[in-house]
Amino acid sequence: MTRYTSATDRDRREMLAAIGAGSIDDLFADIPESLRLSAPLELPDGMAEQDVYDHLAQLAARNRHCEDEVSFLGAGMYDHYVPALIDSIIQRSEFLTPYTPYQPEVSQGGLQAMFEFQTAISELTGLPVANASLYEGPSSVASAGYLALLENRRSRFVTSRGVHPHSRAALETYGRGFGTTLHETPLDERGATDLDALAAAVDDDTAAVFLQQPNFLGTVEDLGPLVEAAQRTGALVVCSVDPLTLGVLEPPGAFGVDIAVGEGQSLGNRLDYGGPSFGFFAARDRFIRRMPGRIAGETVDADGRRGFVLTLQTREQHIRREKATHNICTSQALNAVAGVIYLSWLGRRGIVELGELMLRRTHYAREALGLQPINPGPVVREFAVRVPDLDDLFRRARAERVNPGYRLGRDYPEYADGLLVAITERRTRADIDRLAGLVARSREGVAA
Repeated sequence: MTRYTSATDRDRREMLAAIGAGSIDDLFADIPESLRLSAPLELPDGMAEQDVYDHLAQLAARNRHCEDEVSFLGAGMYDHYVPALIDSIIQRSEFLTPYTPYQPEVSQGGLQAMFEFQTAISELTGLPVANASLYEGPSSVASAGYLALLENRRSRFVTSRGVHPHSRAALETYGRGFGTTLHETPLDERGATDLDALAAAVDDDTAAVFLQQPNFLGTVEDLGPLVEAAQRTGALVVCSVDPLTLGVLEPPGAFGVDIAVGEGQSLGNRLDYGGPSFGFFAARDRFIRRMPGRIAGETVDADGRRGFVLTLQTREQHIRREKATHNICTSQALNAVAGVIYLSWLGRRGIVELGELMLRRTHYAREALGLQPINPGPVVREFAVRVPDLDDLFRRARAERVNPGYRLGRDYPEYADGLLVAITERRTRADIDRLAGLVARSREGVAA
């Protein structure tokens, strides 16, 4: 809880005297007059505490969340079931309260959690090394871009338009600071990355090529030819992956991908206003010293007992600044612990069964809605369709406490009538039939 400590006029006079300032205005003397607010803030009159509480309660009541509506909204954050086991473990004080350990070997439990997390991510992605998590998916993509710049000293990124819009934005922002350019290649008529356009875009100055599996539209990409086209000039291939689809899809490492990153929210983390979540980062052995974040290792102590150490930490606070590969203050360690608990709870067979369940229900939903597909090829948990009147569908759906999905026109003007529908294990056949009924009534209204 954030606490407010009030200051009296006497307190303020004493503080100003201690720092040698005549008034509070003196503290802002270096700010040009043209940038200062010359009028009071337009704030309403103060309210009694009880009235403030009632006002905030009214505002909160305007929100809707996935517990009080049937949600088909995805686009990178998903309404998965979070087992009670996760809260019972991560709310233990040793997990809930620790900060970055500056004498890490003292925190054997924390280091073991990192190590187990890394092992799980490595097994999922098919790549030999993984770090102990990053902030979230888009910053993991951008961090992979920085690693590529350090590795081959080139100045150009090529990304598929199928990569999440937030990841592309983060990559562009990072790249601008390092003087790189970002070239975006289009999607083809099947909603997949255009192989010919990608191959034509990759040149000798391309540091990295960015792909996503499945892509933002939910399309399962044919990674083999894309990776081959990307690597012909020595560019690194970065693939952002949905971890819960890896129970039914080949891991990125099997296709020769150099770096696999992704958003970990679907692994045991709730939809809490879009965050916090965590990102993951896995790569080939040769990149281990350029990877961002922390890497925990397994060893034995002087008595031969199993133990854990912080093998690498490339934060600028711990090594010489010019050698650092990032300045992340801390990772989303608690969220990552929830992720590894969730994967342990699922187990090797469970993640396959969950992927198969999503696969079946997603294909049932695509057939049941009966709408023109934007990506008619293979999908796992998400698919894109064209809706004759999106506004009408959303009006009808909201009235029945259903969220039909994500409006693709927000990020893809070429799909102004596009709807991205996400399926998780929480969406039953009855839920899907309910959405299909809304779509049918909306189409009848448009036809009339």
